[in-house]
Amino acid sequence: MIATPLQYQAEATTKYQVELGRTYPLGAKPDKHGVNFSIFSEYATSVELLLFETPNDSEPIEIIQLDPKLNKTFFLWHIYIRGLKPGAAYAYRIDGPQDLHGKGHRFNKNKILIDPYSKGNSTTLWKRTDALGSKDNLATSMRSVVIDISDYDWEGDRPINRPMNETIIYELHVRGFTKSPSSGCKHPGTFSGVIEKIPYLQELGITSVELLPVFDFDETEVLREVNGKQLKDYWGYNPHSFFAPETSYCTSPDEKNPIREFRDMVKALHQAGIEVILDVVFNHTSEGNHEGPTINFKGFSNSIFYHLVPFDKQYYMDYSGCGNTINCNHPLVQKLIVDCLEFWVQEMHVDGFRFDEASILSRDQNGSPMVHPPVVWQIETSEVLADTKIIAEAWDAAGLYQIGYFPGYRWAEWNGRFRDDVRRFVKGDSGLAGAVAWRISGSADLYQASGHLPINSVNFITCHDGFTLNDLVSYNHKHNEANGEGSQDGINNNLSWNCGVEGETDNPEIDALRQRQIKNFTAILFLSQGVPMITFGDEVRRTQHGNNNAYCQDNEISWFDWNLVEKNTDIYRFFKMLINFRKCYCHEALHRRHFFNGEVNERGLADISWHSLHLFKPDWNDSHSRIIAFTLAGFQGASDIHVMMNMYWDSLKFEIPDLSSRKWYKVVDTAQPSPMDIVESGEETLIPEDFCLVQGRSIVVLISK
Repeated sequence: MIATPLQYQAEATTKYQVELGRTYPLGAKPDKHGVNFSIFSEYATSVELLLFETPNDSEPIEIIQLDPKLNKTFFLWHIYIRGLKPGAAYAYRIDGPQDLHGKGHRFNKNKILIDPYSKGNSTTLWKRTDALGSKDNLATSMRSVVIDISDYDWEGDRPINRPMNETIIYELHVRGFTKSPSSGCKHPGTFSGVIEKIPYLQELGITSVELLPVFDFDETEVLREVNGKQLKDYWGYNPHSFFAPETSYCTSPDEKNPIREFRDMVKALHQAGIEVILDVVFNHTSEGNHEGPTINFKGFSNSIFYHLVPFDKQYYMDYSGCGNTINCNHPLVQKLIVDCLEFWVQEMHVDGFRFDEASILSRDQNGSPMVHPPVVWQIETSEVLADTKIIAEAWDAAGLYQIGYFPGYRWAEWNGRFRDDVRRFVKGDSGLAGAVAWRISGSADLYQASGHLPINSVNFITCHDGFTLNDLVSYNHKHNEANGEGSQDGINNNLSWNCGVEGETDNPEIDALRQRQIKNFTAILFLSQGVPMITFGDEVRRTQHGNNNAYCQDNEISWFDWNLVEKNTDIYRFFKMLINFRKCYCHEALHRRHFFNGEVNERGLADISWHSLHLFKPDWNDSHSRIIAFTLAGFQGASDIHVMMNMYWDSLKFEIPDLSSRKWYKVVDTAQPSPMDIVESGEETLIPEDFCLVQGRSIVVLISK
């Protein structure tokens, strides 16, 4: 619907002309004559648009009352301000019914609200405590800012659209990646800092960075004080604005900069051949529970946007574990989520999304899981998102666990079963040959029956949530004392093994074993079908000193220590060369798009064959076994690959297949020190016998020539 001066006599304010405006698009949309504003609020009885000269002004220069008979179409309130220009700050006051216990309405005219569709916000005056309770918070509220997103030169950039089976993901935190003084960055802790480290990412060989949340979130909330230090939200899993990049990740606090600096980072990464995947949080917001602040959604449409307790709607259902839960499948909320994703793809050129606690996306208005949740299928079938990677964390905090059956077919999933089975196997648990074989082969037991593919499995050993890879082999127990929660936070069952000593050690034998275990984990990850993901710093043994829940540690505990690149150059080299080994065109058997089907190559080898110490006799039913071996057939001249995994503590002799026309050469041996742990192409060692000795707790990889 479009209003024109013929339909509506423009009213003059002291500075601007006011017209009806358009219902769509939602948010603040500038053009060459002014700005159109549109918001949704079905039950509001009064809407005021506040205009500020600058974002730092405590008082508005204009307060414009929207007429519900003229400026409201169904549940959308709209107005056009002729003469207003980008850079202007604005906010809303909204009034309506107060019915906490019955309908769940929380309208409060005393609270200043930012626009849910805002592309940028100012927090200069913001005091979170003033957004609580009932008093007026005009002087200390956030301000949204009108931003012209069309003013940017992409220089022909487009999303990369790399096939999923060729993808290698590197999960990183924008601030933590370069904030340490050891980074040597001109702009540490920013989008620009990431640009400065692109040569490092290129050398490592990853194809995609997955950024922990970059949507605007409230960093000012003090969670608690520990030893005189204020702990705040570091990870960013508490967004309040889904269309605005986080301001603190920029070189300047100017509200126009986040859009530009984020785009600069994406463009630079794309020029280096690296995709950008965003970790997005559509399961809860920064507004928290019934005691939390009113920032936007509570004041616009509390009863629509959130899941409320049915028998007393002043309280929030907490499927997220963070105080509230977004009602994702309400049509208005569904639209906001899809609009948001399409915005980040069309206007910001991102290549994919990882959805935090994605199972919440499948819950209906009563919280029950749906067979065909509308928002999940809207994301799946959106033409704008057709080439976009979509990855689900297929569980939530209320026990809904959907690995292997998350609704939709394009959706990949963080494969928690891969993490857990491989962790148990490498630390030495027995009887896991069958389970780990499923994980190595792409988790067909989870995905194949439903028509999914190996590319639906995102394989990982570690992520931001939990131990780093170094800590996984250095600690039996979490050490979260720095979080100030009495170590009650974070999971207890980490499936870790400290190799004999808890924490740091000067014992060279224990450290060598830890190094070997790290290489074992890495080898299994990159030799498995599916999409591998590593966590930033694991490739140089970054440690959080046993903290497995560093969500509030914006300090050296969480930051990447760049001194480790030189200190642990051997493990960095192993990562780098193993990534290159996987990516090599002659090793396509390591990243198939489809599951194995028994196809035989010209040498009579099946696409995959399973073994133990003896060929073609896997230990599926041996509860004491700690070994797996398998052969991957190469086709059309590609190399065959033979892998032997010995997680027993003594050396074992493995039979190797007889190839009449080729011989086997050793390329990887995790028991060997660098550079013999993985050798350059052309430097592989011939295996003259029909067997190979594999040291305890190690992995050997052979290729045929």
